[in-house]
Amino acid sequence: MAQKHTSEEENEPKKKPNRVLPIILGIVLLGGIVFGIKEYIYYSKHVDTDDAQIDGNISPVVARVGGYVDSITFEENEHVNDGQVLVKLDDRDYKVKLEQAFDAQKNASAGVNVGQSQIYTVAANSAVARAGVTSAAAKLEQVSKDYARYANLVKDGSITQQQFDQSKSDLEVAQANYKAAQDQYTAAQQQVGTTKSQLTVTNTGVVSRQADVDYAKLQLSYTTITAPSAGIVSKKNIQLGQLVQAGQTLFSIVDDNSIFITANFKETQLDKIRSGQKVDIDVDAYPELKLHGTVYNFSPATGAKFSLLPPDNATGNYVKVVQRVPVKILINADKDVMAKLRPGMSVDVSVIYN
Repeated sequence: MAQKHTSEEENEPKKKPNRVLPIILGIVLLGGIVFGIKEYIYYSKHVDTDDAQIDGNISPVVARVGGYVDSITFEENEHVNDGQVLVKLDDRDYKVKLEQAFDAQKNASAGVNVGQSQIYTVAANSAVARAGVTSAAAKLEQVSKDYARYANLVKDGSITQQQFDQSKSDLEVAQANYKAAQDQYTAAQQQVGTTKSQLTVTNTGVVSRQADVDYAKLQLSYTTITAPSAGIVSKKNIQLGQLVQAGQTLFSIVDDNSIFITANFKETQLDKIRSGQKVDIDVDAYPELKLHGTVYNFSPATGAKFSLLPPDNATGNYVKVVQRVPVKILINADKDVMAKLRPGMSVDVSVIYN
């Protein structure tokens, strides 16, 4: 019986070893090695982050004067051009103020003309007074000579005492007239100076009135609100007939020419990043869109330092956390591609540093 059992076992076919599992393990191992080498080569030349988003200049348009909204010439999310008129406020009050400023300026200018006429009149009076001084001086000189002759003649009796006394009287009158003419001339000169000073004050008033006119024109111009840049209007916050106040935000404009990327790299990655390096960009909203860019500059502080409540590490519960530094990246693309991008979209960026 034992021999029979042994013979049966010898007649059974031998099972072949299973080679599928080693092959699969080998393929997986080889794939892992290839993947590891590929990742090593990639990360030896790239610095990646998915903490990045599209950014841009969003300009709030603020009313510079108050008034009722008279017309609105745009729609929400509409593209507008630089300088395009978007809103007009009721400007009747500001036109009245401008007219008042013009009237005040005219009155001030008329005052200048009157002041100039007064200067001409006073100058003429001064010239007359100066001529009077000259005439009085000549008269005084003549009378003085006559008095000197009469004084010698009265001594030898050639003239009467009455004639000498008359000569003396004429001398005193001439002296008094000369003194009066001098005083009149001095007063006329002072009047010229006073009139010129008044004209200077009047001219200052004209300049002030011109400033009032310029200010009124400026206020009137503020009733027409234009686009500060080309872009898309959003966050419209006004309606027809609404009363707006100076300083009130009416809407915002996303500037067409200000789209860029803000990538928040870890501080441990910054040693490999330099301005001017090329960047590969993947936009989450457009997976098929492959963009390229350039590293432009770096933030002067970490994002945490610019937060509303910056962290204070001077505590006993300090835990070291890797900080992130915003890096600005410019996008190299045409206008059609840039028009698809919106601030706030998430992107993945890869900086090529080798």
